[in-house]
Amino acid sequence: MSTTRQIEFRDALREGMSEEMRRDPCVFLMGEEVAQYQGAYKVSRGMLQEFGPQRVIDTPISESGFAGLGIGAAMMGLRPIIEFMSWSFSLVAADQILNNAPKMLYMSGGQFKIPIVYRGNNGAGGQLGSTHSWSVESMYANVPGLKIAIPFDPYDAKGLIKTAIRDDNPVFFLESERLLSVKGDVPEAEYLIPLGQATVRRTGSDCTIVSFGRPLYFCMEAAETLASDGIDCEVIDGRTIRPLDIETIVRSVCKTNCCVVVDQSWPFASIGAEVAAQVHERCFDDLDHHVVRVHSDDVPPAYAYNLEQEMLPNARKICEAVRTVTYNA
Repeated sequence: MSTTRQIEFRDALREGMSEEMRRDPCVFLMGEEVAQYQGAYKVSRGMLQEFGPQRVIDTPISESGFAGLGIGAAMMGLRPIIEFMSWSFSLVAADQILNNAPKMLYMSGGQFKIPIVYRGNNGAGGQLGSTHSWSVESMYANVPGLKIAIPFDPYDAKGLIKTAIRDDNPVFFLESERLLSVKGDVPEAEYLIPLGQATVRRTGSDCTIVSFGRPLYFCMEAAETLASDGIDCEVIDGRTIRPLDIETIVRSVCKTNCCVVVDQSWPFASIGAEVAAQVHERCFDDLDHHVVRVHSDDVPPAYAYNLEQEMLPNARKICEAVRTVTYNA
């Protein structure tokens, strides 16, 4: 009988990667400080000792170099996991991860699959300044040929990373530094979470709140606050952006007749804008109010803690948005 333990998000990631490396000798991990230093955030702690330096590989500080090397390895039948210490640093590898990896299957007429996972910390990590606090999902999701997963808790972190590693397409796995120490229930038995399958984190009848990753914690906090005011919110965790499980979102909105989308990226041409557009197209006759979006403010992230927290989505902003769509319904 399988048991469930409370483990940290980082440990769930490591368990998922390690299980896949034991299962398939073609899987390997490569990135800055993943081996000798045990990972910049200790996600890969102990993996060098178990799998050795040929499968847990420290790289130079050259994201374009090792991101491209991973593509070549995938073309030859290996299954690389490439760690970016921060997705902010992936910008220097944009040609490799956006122009090569997602297009190789198409350009080769189906001859070269690219079973590669790019993973690392995404979004504001806490006083890292403007250039180290990118939320890249909206920018990268525009590219066909890749998949994007954003885990919310340790359970999803393990289940989604295992699925991503087994996928024959490039998967961008966006973690949050602020969640790495969060603990949650994770079964010891093997399990997978399909890409493109959203889940309902909280059921409700008055308003649907849709989000991904770390902002979901603010959504759940807002939902509890709003419940004391008699507003019953349903919270949907999209889990993946590509593919997007719009059907689960639509079913919820058709029930609640109101929708708020919470997205940690900037508002213009964002994931939130795309979700809102699809909800308007599919639920027009069911909506009692137009979809309202909550984003990071349209400014560069500040270094000062108080300014950084104010520009990000938070429970107060989400409560205001929900009250707008429900009071005017």
